[in-house]
Amino acid sequence: MPLDIEFAQNGEPRCPVVLLLDTSGSMSGMPIDQLNAGLVTFKQAVQQDRKASLRVEVTIITFDSSVNTVQDFITVDQFYPPKLKASGSTSMGNGIESALNQLESRRETYNSYGIPCYKPRIILITDGGPTDGESWKTAAQRVRQEYDLGNFLFYAVGVQGADMNTLRQIAPLELPPVMLQGLNFKEFFKWLSDSMVIVSESQIGQQISLPPTDKWAQTTA
Repeated sequence: MPLDIEFAQNGEPRCPVVLLLDTSGSMSGMPIDQLNAGLVTFKQAVQQDRKASLRVEVTIITFDSSVNTVQDFITVDQFYPPKLKASGSTSMGNGIESALNQLESRRETYNSYGIPCYKPRIILITDGGPTDGESWKTAAQRVRQEYDLGNFLFYAVGVQGADMNTLRQIAPLELPPVMLQGLNFKEFFKWLSDSMVIVSESQIGQQISLPPTDKWAQTTA
């Protein structure tokens, strides 16, 4: 849909969510199946709230041996969860750079059309560590710089096998990475959907309290 029509039909403020998902070979089997189920949970939960379904926008970027935009930014009412497959290595650094670039471009689009924007969320989910050389270090520096400027919130979620030491170097100090309890993607995405409903019901810039993470996050990573 052309942007002028999209924003004419829905002039609501936007809550952008970037889902940056590891689809490398180690995610095959139960992990990717549960991740796919989690995406369905996210869609179903957000769309139950009419305002959130029009305000929360999601884009899905996957990284394995390459980086792919599986879903461009789209409001949840128009979002149909894809069925992701797992294979290849873990191009995490390039994936992060792609996420940052696409979010920056989307924010410029909002500005061009006069669409108000809540603080974006970037969600990185991985069960490994970067295999694309040292690019993750440049990406990590950019994450922290842009986070400090208030451009977004960045959440790193490790699945069993994740290189949590590397994730600690990528994530902002104020938002350290969290390890998922088992393969509890559904509870994570329920938490994310509940959080975005709260955000979408608030005023832009308003301080809010998010739901507790105890149903999906390990207490120690």
